[in-house]
Amino acid sequence: MRVLIIHNQLWAHYKSKLFSEVYQNMLATSPDSEFLVVHIALYEASRSVMQDDEVVKYDYPYQVLFQTSLDNVKFGERLKALFKAFDEFKPTVLNVTGWFDYAQILLMIYARMKGVKIVLSSESSSMDHNRSTLKEKIKSWIVNRADAFFCFGKSSADYLLTLGVKQPQIAVANAAVIDEDVIKTKFDLAKNLSFEINSSKSTRSFVYVGRLAEEKNLELLIKAFIAVKEKSKISFDWKLLFVGDGPAKEKLTKISGEYLKSQIIEFAGGHPWYKVPAWLAKSDVLILPSKSEPWGLVVNEAMVCAMPVIVSEKCGCAEDLVRNGINGFLFNPESQPELETALQFFLKNPDKIDSMGKESLKLIQPFSSKTVAKAMVNCYRNLR
Repeated sequence: MRVLIIHNQLWAHYKSKLFSEVYQNMLATSPDSEFLVVHIALYEASRSVMQDDEVVKYDYPYQVLFQTSLDNVKFGERLKALFKAFDEFKPTVLNVTGWFDYAQILLMIYARMKGVKIVLSSESSSMDHNRSTLKEKIKSWIVNRADAFFCFGKSSADYLLTLGVKQPQIAVANAAVIDEDVIKTKFDLAKNLSFEINSSKSTRSFVYVGRLAEEKNLELLIKAFIAVKEKSKISFDWKLLFVGDGPAKEKLTKISGEYLKSQIIEFAGGHPWYKVPAWLAKSDVLILPSKSEPWGLVVNEAMVCAMPVIVSEKCGCAEDLVRNGINGFLFNPESQPELETALQFFLKNPDKIDSMGKESLKLIQPFSSKTVAKAMVNCYRNLR
């Protein structure tokens, strides 16, 4: 078989990890097969600063069509380059990862006319945004040109079913992967170092990792944390840590008030992905309170590090990764009392943190990059 994956940008470290695992699996199980990832551009504008002092390994066959930002590549240029790459490689299986891109849609149609099998990777869910009937009909027509589907999780798989996709066509429903080896190694190193330096430290921390933006619902998080702090009748030795930067930072620091001055609430600034584990190692429970989130890979990161999680039910990962009272809690992002209840649980039951963290580690196992890569290769092979 000859597998061609079309992907938007090279600088997507977790996708690179997955592509590498797919390639290694194909080498081991189908050594006569050919594999190529064609990246349209180097990066999206929002990721232009991502490639800094630590370089991601790209140990799989790939080519980059345009050495620039994806935003700078015109439709006509993209279309011509994609068709050229397709004709040169002559795939038997085409895996499209950007089916919202009309150039890739046209490539899907062209490939289908040539008898090539189509796999569509989808991260979308019905919770992402408000959707119009016309757009949904167009999407239904597009997705039903494919033979099989790789979905981030159950929410994205369920969304495809509403568009007319048949259940047996969903070959992978756990494709939301991270580089678990790097994350866990860096977490353990930071944790061990922190223990050596602060072996008698008793302070615990809730942590949020991500952009400081309105849709992340961080104002509610701060208000809930302060409310729990003021209602608490027990010794309050918990902090709230924000790792990230964004347009809402000034407003959030103002809301934090005296708790910012006393370092009970702390803003650590933005950090590249491979430095996030060191901040997780300083923390005990991850919180993702977003009003809307296609998935929330930071939840995967925390769970790989055996941390409990508190997650908004509007996050794509909620149904797949969080079991209420087992490895954390789900809450309605419009309900401050629900979030307060989850925070209060860990204040009153710090002894539950380790056991709930171990449950997180169990629940995240199906999302390991090797497991997902194996399922992807099996799908490619079965489509021949």
